[in-house]
Amino acid sequence: MPERPIYLTSPLPREGTRPLPMIDFRLVADRIDYQGCDTLMFTSKQAVESAETIDPAWKELPAIAIGGATAAKIEALGGEVLYHPKHFYGKELAADILERFRSRRVLYLRPRTVSFDSRTFLANAGYELKEQILYETFCRTHPPEAKPEPNAIIIFTSPSTIHCFLERFGWERSYTAVVIGTATLEHLPEGADHAVAERPLIDACVARAQEIALF
Repeated sequence: MPERPIYLTSPLPREGTRPLPMIDFRLVADRIDYQGCDTLMFTSKQAVESAETIDPAWKELPAIAIGGATAAKIEALGGEVLYHPKHFYGKELAADILERFRSRRVLYLRPRTVSFDSRTFLANAGYELKEQILYETFCRTHPPEAKPEPNAIIIFTSPSTIHCFLERFGWERSYTAVVIGTATLEHLPEGADHAVAERPLIDACVARAQEIALF
């Protein structure tokens, strides 16, 4: 019995998968406003790369890094990771900021669309989080014949990859989704067969998908 095909919806390909990039990025800012801030927060590797393109001076401030790939990108570009929380989604992240960084003035460098409104949540707790949108995500186009074959395993690395996939191809009951974390999991169609990667990394998603493909 042949192994099930594995499709990867993130922009960068990985060995052992069929590339099906569903999203791309574009900058929407040409400067970063650091005024009144002493700490940065990044929740994606793309946000770090966007900051580097817009203004490499971001490295003069320490950063809260959400996710291992984000922390690695900050350090690779010469920045300082002040804190790398164990929990990094929604209310857990906001609670971390309240506990550890209430005395700091944090600037969240973010995409246009986020899965959780940290600013409003923190404002209700009396903390003002400054935000600046650096980039936005948009769906790539694919012809109908690019749709994954039945029984495929599809790796989703963000809510936006799911939204774009469903918009273009819909969902087949024979598919299995492998998602990078719980925030992404919440955006799958109801009843979709799925698994969550052991760690929030693309390589961990690929490893989980390869395990599933053998059965």
